[in-house]
Amino acid sequence: MPSALVVGYDPHAIPGADAEALRAALDAELTRFGEQGIDASMALIVFDESAESTLVTSLTEQPWDVVVVGGGIRKTEQLLPLFEQIVNLIRRHAPQAAIAFNTSGGDSVEAAQRWL
Repeated sequence: MPSALVVGYDPHAIPGADAEALRAALDAELTRFGEQGIDASMALIVFDESAESTLVTSLTEQPWDVVVVGGGIRKTEQLLPLFEQIVNLIRRHAPQAAIAFNTSGGDSVEAAQRWL
């Protein structure tokens, strides 16, 4: 079974966001991965000193076939340093994995499938 790790910004760290609704949408996307026969997990990070260790732990959990980096991290100008850190950590700790990018939390499966 192919495997995918989805890296996203923790909805509880987004000021003013409905974190529970966002988390429910992320969980629904994980369910869609399973329906497509893809073993998937999510690494939700915060832009602070915990980001690197959280991501490295997830990246080294198993040999991922693809790592999907979420649009919330990639498209937010203030998070550019975090995006760069994520890409470099993927290269270092999961060099066998393809890197994919979604446009929203609702198309992570399609982003991963482009590389599986």
